[in-house]
Amino acid sequence: MTAMDNITISSTFLPHTDPDASLAFYRDALGFEVRNDVGRGTMRWITVGPAGQPGVSIVLHPPGVDPGITDDERRTIAEMMAKGTYATVILSAPDVDAAFAQVEASGADVVQEPVDQPYGIRDCAFRDPAGNTVRINQQA
Repeated sequence: MTAMDNITISSTFLPHTDPDASLAFYRDALGFEVRNDVGRGTMRWITVGPAGQPGVSIVLHPPGVDPGITDDERRTIAEMMAKGTYATVILSAPDVDAAFAQVEASGADVVQEPVDQPYGIRDCAFRDPAGNTVRINQQA
């Protein structure tokens, strides 16, 4: 066994444009628990994650705040977020149809209704309030 055998996913980052709307989507529509909420206004970093999986988190963050990002890059990020092409997260559920119904009932922006894919999964997709693609899949 090597040190690399024990590497796990801890956190991933998704940008938000409205922290309260993003918080409502991940907490209320997806049922994630809030683990941390720091900052104020649009400069908030909110950590959420699935209940029962304390070691896996999504950090919702303001886009383009790194001081090394140029104004042109910030504009590109904003344009890509508006189109829904900047960031994606793929989640799994034992019943994708039930998950779809729950998220759709929240008023989320539906990108794709549940469908059987030729590569062995059934999945659906939404956009979160910032335009990030959120796919939910179920193994066949």
